[in-house]
Amino acid sequence: MPGIGAIGARCRHRPRRRPKKGEESGHQPQADAGGERAMDAAIWIYQFRLIVLGDSTVGKSCLLHRFTEGRFPGPMHSDPTVGVDFFSRLVEIEPGKRIKLQLWDTAGQERFRSITRSYYRNSVGGLLVFDITNRSSFENVYNWLDEGKMHVEPFQIVFILVGHKCDLEAERQVGREEAEELASNCGMKYIETSAKDATNVEETFTILTKDIYELVKKGEISMRDGWEGVKSGFVPNVVHSSEEAASLGDHCPC
Repeated sequence: MPGIGAIGARCRHRPRRRPKKGEESGHQPQADAGGERAMDAAIWIYQFRLIVLGDSTVGKSCLLHRFTEGRFPGPMHSDPTVGVDFFSRLVEIEPGKRIKLQLWDTAGQERFRSITRSYYRNSVGGLLVFDITNRSSFENVYNWLDEGKMHVEPFQIVFILVGHKCDLEAERQVGREEAEELASNCGMKYIETSAKDATNVEETFTILTKDIYELVKKGEISMRDGWEGVKSGFVPNVVHSSEEAASLGDHCPC
């Protein structure tokens, strides 16, 4: 595979290809946009593993589908999660700095709890999701929080409290101030979202990712052997211009 630092240089150990139509007259072929996109998608500085927790039917899967696929499956096309489902996406936290998120969608039913607990330990971040129209799902947040913290030890996990289905304001059973107070008491941020109309979905994951990234930069969260919560990413070496690559002379970038 050609070295990334030598893009643009011709390998002397490969035969010259015959010029395509238009190249002989000085016209250069367009770059392979698909290849550039593939390379671009492979560049990220860290990988964070996040887990999404909450009662069944609060809309965890819909949030993840909206965030990763840009669509709302709706209740008629969203089956309950069995065990754990996996999603992933890149998030740009600063210009040119991207984080790869591994997202674990857990089942809210009690009979799957023994399965989902095994995923807590390898998570660095968590979304505690409740339905603002379902009082019981809010009251169970403490249970999810305690369970998450217990099973992640001795590692650190950062949570954000998410009040979902804010598009159903007329059916609200949990006030914003009450949810904000709970989040403050537990050292979390609070945000209200709607996967249906995409309200604050992007912001939720970005806020949590940035908070974790700041802790990583400060050294308060670090990569450890045997822990999958934070992993270093793929960042290529300096990418040379075609002129710099040509100056490599006889060195083959293979």
